Amino acid sequence: MTDALTGKRPGRTEPGTSPPDGGFLLSLIRIKELSILLVTIAAAIYFSLTSGPGFATSDNYHTIAQYVAPWAIVAAGEVLVLICGQIDLSAGFVFTLSPFVLMLFYNNGFPLLLAVIGAVVVSAAIGMVNGLVHTLFGLSSFITTLGMAFLLWGLSLIISGGSPVSAPSDSWVVSVFGGWGWSEFLWALVVVAVMQVVLSTTRFGIATQATGGNPVGAAESGIRTNRVKVICFAITGGLAGLAGILQGTRVGSYDPTNGGFNTMFYAVAAAVIGGTALLGGSGTVLGAFLGALLLGLVYDGFNLTGISANAFYVVLGAAILIAALLNVYVTVLRKRLGSRRNS
Repeated sequence: MTDALTGKRPGRTEPGTSPPDGGFLLSLIRIKELSILLVTIAAAIYFSLTSGPGFATSDNYHTIAQYVAPWAIVAAGEVLVLICGQIDLSAGFVFTLSPFVLMLFYNNGFPLLLAVIGAVVVSAAIGMVNGLVHTLFGLSSFITTLGMAFLLWGLSLIISGGSPVSAPSDSWVVSVFGGWGWSEFLWALVVVAVMQVVLSTTRFGIATQATGGNPVGAAESGIRTNRVKVICFAITGGLAGLAGILQGTRVGSYDPTNGGFNTMFYAVAAAVIGGTALLGGSGTVLGAFLGALLLGLVYDGFNLTGISANAFYVVLGAAILIAALLNVYVTVLRKRLGSRRNS
């Protein structure tokens, strides 16, 4: 049916012309990290105005970076697992155990660099075990990784004797892996950049999103969904182990009470606040980094303004709920604007 005056079909866009409505709005909405970026900038401006001169200093920026780095590194792995529609509750305890595995290698004559690599490999192997148990036996990732979390917690206490252990301090490796004040944050930036590229531009990244978004369709199209899940769990374990080594080396001691559920939950919170869907199928590593940065800003800002630390958890809980609801709303809005543009 055509319009009597123009001869054009109503609701259609002529070739070579831009859509009359929603084009710019849709292009903005399609930038998944835009909302969390704006909120993070607003938080930085707010605390810089209300927290006094102590906020906008290099020392305080360094403090914020120390909060953000471990959460961002672990979140970079959790994003992959969450996109697959799964979760890894053991990542925080891989974070705890990894430095003690490093010390086992180091005390048995391994060069420090090989000890670091060995500890990260063992961490990745733990993640791979999580993935294999989940995929081969059909056990939910929640139960699988919860059991692994307590197992690793016990191993950390047994290996360490329940006491902190001094980190090595006499090698250039120490400076690279946490000894220099900013090295942990630089590692976080590198990990986020690499994982974002992997997720958004490689076949593995596309397969990961397909595995979480439509597992049946992905399997029918030839994607080995179980293999993708196992790899994602292994990456999460490896990154958690790296983060534990970086933070312990920066502090100068490896503590069996460090990491645990706190680190894991902050990482998952950063991923969710950054736009990763808990039901799988979508998410960005860059968004998770911005989520971790927002958490770091709020945590630091509350400390400087004298607000009780308990209030931070209220804000964190509200932020997770709001972020999850916004993620659902924005997804629906994208589909509506997309269908309107194509109609």
